[in-house]
Amino acid sequence: MTESASEPLRDCPLCPRLTAYRAENRAAHGDWFNGAAPSFGDSSARLLIVGLAPGRQGANRTGRPFTGDFAGILLYETLLKQNFAVGTYDARPDDGLMLRDCMITNAVRCAPPGNKPLPAEEAACRPFLSARIAALPRLRVIVTLGDVARRNVMKALGLPGSAGASGHGAESEAAGYRVINSYHCSRLNTNTGRLTPSMFEAVFQRARALLA
Repeated sequence: MTESASEPLRDCPLCPRLTAYRAENRAAHGDWFNGAAPSFGDSSARLLIVGLAPGRQGANRTGRPFTGDFAGILLYETLLKQNFAVGTYDARPDDGLMLRDCMITNAVRCAPPGNKPLPAEEAACRPFLSARIAALPRLRVIVTLGDVARRNVMKALGLPGSAGASGHGAESEAAGYRVINSYHCSRLNTNTGRLTPSMFEAVFQRARALLA
């Protein structure tokens, strides 16, 4: 699968609702990225992290996954601790942070209203996720951030969305990959204690062990 097939056009027109929301954000904030957020990371990665969709003030604003919103703080700090990243995360796409043996993408590439894509939008964007996975020749481990992301990964691999185990830290074998599910690193989950930094770090310690 070619690299280009795995990344939608910045002004991807596939989903009318998301296209309209993108235009609305562009009208209000012309200096934001306001497009389908590209994947970020190492093209020879053995680890792929899959979120659900860009945040309006995160990747939709900055153009880099999990950059500029609360979720990115815990994610990138954890990746730095586990040597999946080098540099300093400063919540800007030009902060010089680089991922090592790791790539980050989203199941849906455009920010949805209310941070909730519709099932039809997930389906429309899924070919890009399938292509993203196929374009990583050394890929071995996939970490999914939340059960909706996990279901999208399973479908992208040609399996039922119900395939694989749900819940934090659950592991599955799918199409030759090890899939580890995590609670999403959202402010809601961390503020309520549903996800602690140590719980999140344990997922990536496990990924590191699988790649050893």
